[in-house]
Amino acid sequence: MTETETFSYDVVVIGAGPVGENVADRTRAAGLSTAVVESELVGGECSYWACMPSKALLRPVIARADGRRTPGLRAAARGPLDVAEVLAHRDEYAAHWKDDGQVSWLDGTGARLHRGHGRLAGPRTVTVTTPEGRTETLTARHAVAVCTGSRAALPGLPGLGDGTVAPWTSREATSAREAPHRLIVVGGGVVAAEMATAWQAFGSRVTVLVRGSGLLERMEPFAGELVADALREAGAKVRTGVSVTGVRGENGTVVATTDAGDRVEADEILFATGRAPRTDDLGLETVGLEPGSWLDVDDTLRVTGSDWLYAVGDVNHRALLTHQGKYQGRIAGDAIGARARGEAPPTAATADDGAVPQVVFTDPEAASVGVTLAEAERAGHRVRAVDVDLATVAGAGLYADGYRGRARMVVDLDKEILRGVTFVGPGVGELLHSATIAVVAQVPVARLWHAVPAYPTISEVWLRFLETYRG
Repeated sequence: MTETETFSYDVVVIGAGPVGENVADRTRAAGLSTAVVESELVGGECSYWACMPSKALLRPVIARADGRRTPGLRAAARGPLDVAEVLAHRDEYAAHWKDDGQVSWLDGTGARLHRGHGRLAGPRTVTVTTPEGRTETLTARHAVAVCTGSRAALPGLPGLGDGTVAPWTSREATSAREAPHRLIVVGGGVVAAEMATAWQAFGSRVTVLVRGSGLLERMEPFAGELVADALREAGAKVRTGVSVTGVRGENGTVVATTDAGDRVEADEILFATGRAPRTDDLGLETVGLEPGSWLDVDDTLRVTGSDWLYAVGDVNHRALLTHQGKYQGRIAGDAIGARARGEAPPTAATADDGAVPQVVFTDPEAASVGVTLAEAERAGHRVRAVDVDLATVAGAGLYADGYRGRARMVVDLDKEILRGVTFVGPGVGELLHSATIAVVAQVPVARLWHAVPAYPTISEVWLRFLETYRG
């Protein structure tokens, strides 16, 4: 093996997370030779530090909460969780941070894996620095797809950069080996809400510090309110309208100071304060783009102004969710294959605009698709919010004694279609796909009357929606 080797492919994919895997799967299905470059683990953030381990942590928490609301199970569910067993189960879902299974899948597609750090080195060229220190040069006849995802963004606070405090990000929060006695969670988004839910249930004394007015501010306001109420009832402290101004370590204790002059002490501090694109050391400057920037793309995920460079998943900042990134990966792969044949792309990524579904796996769950009432009004639509107390649905009462939840559909009054739907309550995550179909397909409200929900399920909320809408 020489110090530098050159390889030629039809397509080079930088990043072997779920997004890159989907791009490679589609380009291989189109008959294009494909290389995939990965600097960490094949399977990416979702498999090892996000979706899979976080949901493995949360599932026992939610199941116990449901058990405590179910006659005949309350006594059995009163006790503490077996945290060691939960963490061991989490480790299994994270494949013990080994990617053998994912590599085997990738090999099965016919794509070739190049391990190492990939950087653009001019048009259609990627250099890979291998773990052994060799350099490989990969050239792409048709396309390079950047699928490097995003990383946790830490704020520039006093104390974070001096080495005295090692803050948790989403990675540490999902891979920790034990529950800290006290945990500060800074932020009010999905990661903050989910990890506060999990670690409070595992025995940590959790304090959530939110700069804004509430949790989950990208959803309808009642979603964050119900989740915050549940966290408080579980024993967590949730403080809104407060900013962290500094962090320091004192004799093994983390001390956060706030703009109100308070000191909050803990054993660990999690910053869940946003994401940044992993494009800072990608060689973007060699193709006229700014290192560290989000990459603008068209609806086939091709970078604006380029005929060969694609940016798929988090790096384009369209919808920072694994399922949306995989969706984009399928579309980008098909577009690359079509263009290689001299054909027009068969489809476009329209679901990234106004039809994005998301579930927050807290207790209660929060699930939404499309736009909120406020977003629809800002966009100039003439809309009406239709609200339903989920406790009035027979299936909800059977699901849990004392069921608490709320649902909203946002109706476009001119087109008589749904612009958005939000559910909050135990078990509502599985309601979301029906709402997604209604929003994406723009099903007329009049037709929804003929989609009859089975009795007695929580899905009868759709009947309550329509009855309330008709008045």
